[in-house]
Amino acid sequence: MEVLNSGRSVLDAIEKGINVVENDPKVDSVGLGGYPDAEGNVTLDACIMDSNGNAGAVAYLSNIKNPISIARHVKEKTAHVLLAGKGAQKFALQNGFKKENLLTPETKKRWERWKQTNKEMHDPVKDNHDTIGLLAIDKNGNIAGGVSTSGWAYKMPGRVGDSSIIGASLFVDNNVGAACATGLGEKVIETVGSFLIVEKMREGYSPLEACKIAIKRLSKYNNSNIFQVSYLALNKDGEYAGFSNQKEFSYSIVTNNLSTIVKSDYLLK
Repeated sequence: MEVLNSGRSVLDAIEKGINVVENDPKVDSVGLGGYPDAEGNVTLDACIMDSNGNAGAVAYLSNIKNPISIARHVKEKTAHVLLAGKGAQKFALQNGFKKENLLTPETKKRWERWKQTNKEMHDPVKDNHDTIGLLAIDKNGNIAGGVSTSGWAYKMPGRVGDSSIIGASLFVDNNVGAACATGLGEKVIETVGSFLIVEKMREGYSPLEACKIAIKRLSKYNNSNIFQVSYLALNKDGEYAGFSNQKEFSYSIVTNNLSTIVKSDYLLK
């Protein structure tokens, strides 16, 4: 809101808002201090989408703490949508971003404790992660969104989650609205959740109804009671909602007149 009220763009607000979380070493699921993969390497995914439908993303990015900013650079400075791995890192360094160790002493200790009894990737049910997803609409009705994460804790090296996939973790259509996701990214990818939500809002469903439809798609999985997926949606009229597969998901709402945390309703009760 500070960025929007200063007269800067809604895309600036998305990037700078997510940067705050990426830069916070106490947040163990995003950016600096994020959980590493099974070999102890922190790799990050992010994507961003503007009100003109342009998108940028990075996947499996290492040693750069602000993947949302790199994703924006991909959108604005290349003819591509998605850069991954060493190519994404090289691109970041070429654009003035600094290489640094993202594994903090605290997350390193947790990984070392996990490694003592585990040799393979971590079960996502035991210690889930939490993507940051941010949607915003400005006074002119322009919408943008972004997501950023370090992904599944102790994941298999090379794993890429939904947070770099446009249409899965994030989708924006300035004529309709936007949606973003958090939770087990594999299921978000397989159901193309955020795109589905925006398309349902296009058909006339409310943000809440659209989120419910996307969550109910998860019922095709017989084990849907052991993983969490949550969605946020925002429509062109500024109406918003969140809905989850299971309980314990909350989201923040900020306007010029309101700043609060909302616990979402959920499917499996």
